[in-house]
Amino acid sequence: MAFDGFVISNLVYELNNTILNAKISKIAQPETDELLFTLKGSNDQYRLAMSASASLPFLYLTDANKPSPLTAPNFCMLLRKHIANGRIVEISQPHMERIINFKIEHLDEMGDLCQKTLIVELMGKRSNIIFCDANGRIIDSIKHVSAAMSSLREVLPGRTYCIPATQDDRLNPLEVTEETFLDSAMTKPLPIAKALYTSFTGVSPVVANEICHRASIDGDMSVDSLTPDAKKHLYHNFAWLMEDVKEHRYEPNIITRDREPVEFSCFRLTEYVGSDDAAEATNSTGAAANGSEYTMQHFSSISAVLEQYYASRNVYTRIRQKSVDLRRIVATALDRSRKKYQLQEKQLKDTEKRDKYKVYGELIHTYGYGLAEGARELEALNYYTNEMIKIPLDPMLDAKANAQKYFDKYNKLKRTYEALTDLTAETRAEIEHLESIATSLDIALTEDDLVQIKEELIEYGYIRRKRTDKKAKSKSKPFHYRSSDGYDIYVGKNNYQNEELTFKFATGNDWWFHAKGMPGSHVIVKSGNDELPDRVFEEAGKLAGYYSKGRDNDKIEIDYLQKKNVKKPNGSAPGFVVYYTNYSLTIHPDISGLTLIE
Repeated sequence: MAFDGFVISNLVYELNNTILNAKISKIAQPETDELLFTLKGSNDQYRLAMSASASLPFLYLTDANKPSPLTAPNFCMLLRKHIANGRIVEISQPHMERIINFKIEHLDEMGDLCQKTLIVELMGKRSNIIFCDANGRIIDSIKHVSAAMSSLREVLPGRTYCIPATQDDRLNPLEVTEETFLDSAMTKPLPIAKALYTSFTGVSPVVANEICHRASIDGDMSVDSLTPDAKKHLYHNFAWLMEDVKEHRYEPNIITRDREPVEFSCFRLTEYVGSDDAAEATNSTGAAANGSEYTMQHFSSISAVLEQYYASRNVYTRIRQKSVDLRRIVATALDRSRKKYQLQEKQLKDTEKRDKYKVYGELIHTYGYGLAEGARELEALNYYTNEMIKIPLDPMLDAKANAQKYFDKYNKLKRTYEALTDLTAETRAEIEHLESIATSLDIALTEDDLVQIKEELIEYGYIRRKRTDKKAKSKSKPFHYRSSDGYDIYVGKNNYQNEELTFKFATGNDWWFHAKGMPGSHVIVKSGNDELPDRVFEEAGKLAGYYSKGRDNDKIEIDYLQKKNVKKPNGSAPGFVVYYTNYSLTIHPDISGLTLIE
C-alpha cells in the first residue's frame, strides 16, 4: 500500500477543487482515531473522512455516513467549539510530506475572525490529527505523544507544532535538479530503489520501483552497478514523473489480483500492468490482455480509489480477524490429529512382525520335539522359504510353552493391526476433514460464510455449543459464475455447500470438478443436458483449482466427471465423496477472466 507523498499531492489537488472555501457544518468522531466532517460548498455537500489509525490511516471524500457515539469524545467537542461553522480557506501539503494542512477561518466568542490549522499526518503507526492555533501552538490532538513514547517530538497541548524530524535529510523531489539527483541518490551504497526512497520525501518503495521499471532498470541492483548514462536515464524517468505531479497529470487506479486489491496509486503502475497500450487492452472483465495476473481499475478521483481500496482491504482484514479463533481451533485440532496419526503409523509398522512370530510358533511345534532342556535357540528349516533360520527360545520354558509364547505375540499384534487399521483410517479422514475446513476459512469472504464453518466445527465436537445458543442460520450462498459460453457454474464455499451442490442441487448430467488429491470446493457446471464446449471445462477447472488448497500453485490437476458418477460413503463427513471413473485436466488457477454473478 502506497499512501505516499504523491497520493497526498493528488488528494490535495482534488480537495482544492472541491471543498476549498466550504463551510464545516458537522463534526463527528465515529471511532477513537477517526473524524468525519460534513461540509457545505457553494454547489454541493461533501463528507470528508480521515483516520489516524496506525494500521490503515486515510483521508478522502466520501458519500457514506457512519454512526457516531451518543456522547461525543473530548477531541470532537473541542473541534466543534472552535471550528464548527468555520470555512476551509487553504489546503496544502508541506514539502511533499505525508501531511495535509487545513487552514480554517472562524469567528471566536467575541465575533472576531480567527484562524486555526488542522494537521492530518498520514504516516503509518505515527499517524495523527493535530489541532493548532494561528501561531502553531498545539491546542490538542487525537493522539497524545509524550517524551516517554517518542524521543523525536512531543505532541501535547501547549507544545509548538513541528513536522516530524524523521526525514530531515531527504530532499523535495519536485525541486531536485539532475546534478542534485546524481550527487544525492546516485552516490549511496544501496540498492537503486532504496536509494531513491531514502533520498526524497514522499517517494515510497512502490514509486521507487515504478521509476526503475520505467527506466528498464532492476531496482534491486546496487547504485554502483549503474553506468553514468544509466544514472542519467534514471533521472530523466524520475523527472518525467515529477513533471506529471507539477502538471497534476494524475491517473488514480487500483491494482487487483484475483479481485483482491494489492496496491493503489495516482500513477499508472507499469510494473504490474505493463505499458500504456497493454494496460488499455482489457477485456470485458477488466483483465489485462497482456497475460498479466494483475488488473488495473481506473477511477475518476483519488478519493474514490482510497474509499474502495480501504473498504476492500477492510473486508479481507475484518474476515481474517473474525476467523482468528476458528483458525486457531482448526490448527490445534490438526496438529493433534497429525501427531496421533504419526504415532498410529509407527505402531502399525511394529505389527509387521506378527507373521514372523506365527511362523516361529509353527516351526517350534514341528521341530521342537528334540529340544534339549534349557536350549536358547532352535535352528530349523523354514518350509515357507526353504531357508534355515534360528529361533530364539526362553530356556526356562519347554518347546510347547515357547511355541505358545510366539502364538500369543502373533495374536496380540494381529488384534493391534486390525484395530489400528481402522483407527488410522479414521484419523486420516479426520485430518482430511479438518484440512477441508481450513481451506473453507481461506475462501470465506463474509461473516455469513464463517457462520456455516463454525456450525460444522460445533457439529463435529471441535467447539462446544453454549446452552443459550441456537443453531445459527446462514445467508451464505455458493459462488455463482457464468462461463464465456453462458453456462452457469457454482462453487461451494465450505463442506455444507459442497454437499448441497453435489447431492441436492446438481442433476445427473451436470459436470462435477474438484482439485485432485487436496482439499477444495466442489464445482458444478449446469449442463442443461448439452454437450459442453471445451472452454467451459477449462474455466470450471480453473475455478476448482483456485478455490482449493493449491490456489498458489502454478499448475493443478483437476478431476472431472458427470455428477451421476459421484458417490457419498455412508457416515462420511459433509463434502466427502468417492468416484472411480473420471477425466483429468491440468490448469493454471487464474480466474481473472471469469464473470462472478453477484
